[in-house]
Amino acid sequence: MTEEQKVIDLLGRVKTVALVGASNKPHRASYRVMQYLLDCGYDVIPVNPRLQGQELLGQQVLASLEEINQPIDMVDIFRNSDDAAGVVDQAIAAEAGAVWMQLGVINIEAAKRAENAGLTVVMDRCPKIDIPQLSIVTPAG
Repeated sequence: MTEEQKVIDLLGRVKTVALVGASNKPHRASYRVMQYLLDCGYDVIPVNPRLQGQELLGQQVLASLEEINQPIDMVDIFRNSDDAAGVVDQAIAAEAGAVWMQLGVINIEAAKRAENAGLTVVMDRCPKIDIPQLSIVTPAG
């Protein structure tokens, strides 16, 4: 399967996205991507310990993946490449279906751990770019 086909398959079946590194600043990429994913019909759960308990784009911000009490289809990681490793380990522990490391976020060792645990892994890409570019059908249709 090509990388593009993997992305099409993943984003076509995902419903719930935990967005780690969510920001309440509209100029930040994580804010814009969260808004886009919500507009596409995904259920997005923002995760950021500094914003815990606040509301972001109508969604309650949680401190960690462990606080999410529903299945997580995909963890979208807006952290640097080194910090992504810990988030990947948390995604594995939470039995998430996939981890998505945003543009510029690359951690080969963490990706291997996730793949070995059965998670789909995407690195150095952005769903806000891939969805329209690859004509992916999202939950909103």
